[in-house]
Amino acid sequence: MGLLDRNRSWRGCLQALAGITVLATLVAGCASTQSSAPVTEITGNALTATSGSGCGQAAASGSTVYHLVSGGHLRLVIVHVPAGYTGKTAVPLVLSLHGSESTASAQEAFSGLDVTSDTDGFIVAYPQALIQAGPGYDWNIPGVPLLGGQYPPANAANDITFLTGLVHSLAAKYCVDTRRVYATGMSGGARMSSQLACDASQTFAAVAPVSGLRLPSPCPATRPVPVIAFHGTADPVDPFNGNGQAYWTYSVPQAAARWAARDGCGSPRTVKATGYTLTDYATCQAGTAVELYALAGEGHEWPGGPAMPSAVTKALGPQSNAVDANITMWTFFEAHELPA
Repeated sequence: MGLLDRNRSWRGCLQALAGITVLATLVAGCASTQSSAPVTEITGNALTATSGSGCGQAAASGSTVYHLVSGGHLRLVIVHVPAGYTGKTAVPLVLSLHGSESTASAQEAFSGLDVTSDTDGFIVAYPQALIQAGPGYDWNIPGVPLLGGQYPPANAANDITFLTGLVHSLAAKYCVDTRRVYATGMSGGARMSSQLACDASQTFAAVAPVSGLRLPSPCPATRPVPVIAFHGTADPVDPFNGNGQAYWTYSVPQAAARWAARDGCGSPRTVKATGYTLTDYATCQAGTAVELYALAGEGHEWPGGPAMPSAVTKALGPQSNAVDANITMWTFFEAHELPA
């Protein structure tokens, strides 16, 4: 499905639900009508996947839904293989994590990353969380309350283990360049990708949180981690200036500054452009970087993503096309890989 066709499909589906103002409900409901990928079982446990490479194995392009077992829990992930994939040359892998009360299929449609995957030749995987919430699921971010203030159940699945194990499983099935594995996500998925930067810094070369950058504490990262973040200045869910829900206290600029301090960066360079301000901490240790795109007047949205109807923007704030998050984060990812 092309980007124009995707946008038209989304507009039609969303307009039919114009009286609903909860994004998770809109996205999950609309995405479920568009996913027709076959269900395929991954044999074995993601946490004990073989260390072998999937290079040399044929795989069709397009999206496929997989189920796998992690920590005794049945998990779901949608994997999009780019057009032109041969299985002979190692390609990058991006995990794209859905927001709170959302789903893998919703994130696939909402972010539009399949188009970027096909254009730039990387595999993108959309894992699904397991804590049921509203019309979808929430991530188990260690020590962090969920949307609404409650904490994850004591028996909740370990999502750090699941997501790092998933990388190993996919690398055993596809021809993945394990030095070029990245994570992005929306809202709760952005906070989860921030957590991965700390807890799995030897797996993920860089992260790109959208509408949810945090610096977890403690942060046991063993190296400086490149971070690029996008956030609307009019976000009503995770306010740009902080003072939101229990998981959202300090501001987004503070989060970027904390990452810059952790990565040993110098003073930032500020670039003001039409519709956004870029804060660029480019002089960091080990050739890394920290960048924050503040989208002027944008709400809780994916910059440059599919157009939403007024029922959504009224509740979540305006959208902005001043920055294409997908193209911008991919350019950033291409510049950073794990050290040899």
